[in-house]
Amino acid sequence: MGREVVQPPQQQQQQQQTVPYTVEQLVAVNPYNPDILPDLENYVNEQVSSQTYSLDANLCLLRLYQFEPERMSTQIVARILVKALMAMPAPDFSLCLFLIPERVQMEEQFKTLIVLSHYLETGRFRQFWDEAAKSRHIVEAVPGFEQAIQAYAIHVLSLTYQKVPRPVLAEAINIEGLSLDKFLEHQVANCGWILEKGHGRGQLIVLPRSEFNHPELKKNNADGIPFDHIARIFPILG
Repeated sequence: MGREVVQPPQQQQQQQQTVPYTVEQLVAVNPYNPDILPDLENYVNEQVSSQTYSLDANLCLLRLYQFEPERMSTQIVARILVKALMAMPAPDFSLCLFLIPERVQMEEQFKTLIVLSHYLETGRFRQFWDEAAKSRHIVEAVPGFEQAIQAYAIHVLSLTYQKVPRPVLAEAINIEGLSLDKFLEHQVANCGWILEKGHGRGQLIVLPRSEFNHPELKKNNADGIPFDHIARIFPILG
């Protein structure tokens, strides 16, 4: 359930008799009212601190910034984009970027985030982690960022590999040595991974079987892109 916030102006006279609106209700009922802008900004910070996420609320805030450019907080926009990166492979980053003015995108921190998104989209994880290390002040402001990107990297590897070489995995998730050993122990115990015999760089990790790395498991009726992946794009483009 969302955080309680101040009611829209038309409801303020009934403040004593009604329950305060949640952020989700404000977005649904009055999405173009600039009076809800502070609540949406606070909600972004709440998403960061509580490691939750609401694409709809964040898109609503970016739309309001278009109408109230003088009230735009670049810190809030940066946090929205970092949270959107963490949602990959969903297309949230592109949806958010579509609502951010080009003059704002040209600022250094946003150029960096755009580069990071490009590296992720193209599976260039070594370049991604190198660039992220130079911009820790941006990404480390959002808890859970590293873990979310590691999960995305594993997702990408599972689309390609049945057995992934240890060096490839280490580069993709930016973990090496004893830390990687502990990570693998956890994945074996909890996620169905299997370690083949071998040591060091020659070790192979068997990933769980799926319709992606084992095409024979794919059902005939699942050949296309799921409709819900497409449908979620339409509202923002409208």
